[in-house]
Amino acid sequence: MAEQLDRADLFVPLLYGLWGFHYIRGESKLALSAAEQMEALGEARSDDLVLMLGHVYHAIIRYCLAEFAPSVALLNKCHDLSKPSHREACAGLTAEDPYVMALSWLAIALTTLGYVDQGRERIAEAISTAHQLKQPYSRGFALVFACGVAWATGAALDEKQYADELIALSMEHNFFYLLSFGRFHRGFALTALGQPQEGLDAMAQALSMFKAIGAVCCTPWIFVVQADAYAKLDQPQDAFTCLANAAQTIGSTDERFIEPELHRIRGELLTRAGDTVAAEQNYHLALAEAQKKSSKLYELRAATNLARLWNDQGKRAEARDLLVPIYGWFTEGFDTPVLKEAKTLLDQLSSK
Repeated sequence: MAEQLDRADLFVPLLYGLWGFHYIRGESKLALSAAEQMEALGEARSDDLVLMLGHVYHAIIRYCLAEFAPSVALLNKCHDLSKPSHREACAGLTAEDPYVMALSWLAIALTTLGYVDQGRERIAEAISTAHQLKQPYSRGFALVFACGVAWATGAALDEKQYADELIALSMEHNFFYLLSFGRFHRGFALTALGQPQEGLDAMAQALSMFKAIGAVCCTPWIFVVQADAYAKLDQPQDAFTCLANAAQTIGSTDERFIEPELHRIRGELLTRAGDTVAAEQNYHLALAEAQKKSSKLYELRAATNLARLWNDQGKRAEARDLLVPIYGWFTEGFDTPVLKEAKTLLDQLSSK
């Protein structure tokens, strides 16, 4: 209808609505098409704002498809979204400030690539910007990603702190969607901090909230994180079920950013079950997926697991040779639990 009426001014909100609808439903390719149409519209009209918005929505789908470096490249083009004139123009279009959104996705993408400190800097900027703007929803949006960065780096205490803040904010303003993320992150943090039952209950409640609104996006990640929690609590059957659900959802949505962790956690479960041959195969799959996706963080996590397995089998030299170059790639984030765990293992391998 907009085309028939020659109403180009309506295309942006229509494309944004179309993108959001497909993104939430986990329909990555359809969402990508809407984002690319927005970019084309911005170029055709020489409209920098529309082009940058298209870049943000395009970058989000690239991240979901596990194309992390292209996602960062697109998001780095969007700094001018912080201009007051651009914020004004977007006020009636998006629930969250577009610059806060870009910073938040940039934070998790940089962290996934292995640039941990840069990721933490971007998320701190996103939270600070939302606070300055006095926009509760933008602040809640940024807190979701602060939780995500903390989860990715193994910082359970930080994850719980951000989740508690997110839950309080969401309940105050009735942000149902953000509340589900807050409860899920808090649940996983609690399992990691030694409160298993409370944590699992919170995660189950969050998943039911997702299902209630028909959300499919992020559910592969949710299932994998649930599996990780069950694995930590020595409930392998529940963990394997979650991983199967994750694999099935990845197949139907193409949302592949969590694939390396799926294989790594399956490897952990098989290691505990004594099936070291299958465990090693899954660690190698995790490494291959992480390398294919250029995710140094996930590569380090998988390498740490495989190196520990080899060390237990007396393959000290092989374990060290695997872990040294991957850990040596990092130039930041050394205070995070993920890098500390790898460093501790390396020290052990070098001292024997």
